[in-house]
Amino acid sequence: MGDNDAVRDEAVEKELLNRYLRKARRELLATLDGLSQEQIRWPMTGTGTNLLGLVKHVASVEIDYFGAVFGRPSPTLPWMADDAPVNADMWATEEESRASILELHAESVRIAEATIAELGLDAAGHVPWWGERGAVTLRQILVHVGFEVSRHAGHADIVRELIDGRAGSGDGNLPELEVKQWANHRERLEEAATAAAARWAEVEGP
Repeated sequence: MGDNDAVRDEAVEKELLNRYLRKARRELLATLDGLSQEQIRWPMTGTGTNLLGLVKHVASVEIDYFGAVFGRPSPTLPWMADDAPVNADMWATEEESRASILELHAESVRIAEATIAELGLDAAGHVPWWGERGAVTLRQILVHVGFEVSRHAGHADIVRELIDGRAGSGDGNLPELEVKQWANHRERLEEAATAAAARWAEVEGP
């Protein structure tokens, strides 16, 4: 394989990885649409998961991984410092507006896109908080961050459904059922769960 082929193959691989990362970002941000200031901040799980906090966290992660890890210019985020309060990156304070968190996210995207465009997939970086595994390449970080953003976009989907019942991102992966149909589906699952528990508890344990 010639040099031109190698360059072309790397460009294709990079674009593929980046395309999925961009898609995950879009789906995460879409979960904020149409919600009030309180709704996007309200903790919806026992561990405090909330939509605006997920956006803040993902933006912070991208700034660190695509900025500092490769020695590139990036802002210092006080909530990511070693002495910051636990989970300070997972929620927005009353001083932080929706617009400020969205601008932070936009800045993280600019940093990520510049790093991805300007460095090769084998470019070396260092993740201090990974310890002995800290030596990385851009390829590894693209995969890692793509996985993390997708995971949090999934969290956000569930949180949004808990808030107002909206589910799915409109990409055709979720059946388009009426409210009554979903209620019937849920009832069927509840019946199946009860029946399965009675059937298998003695065999596999409760």
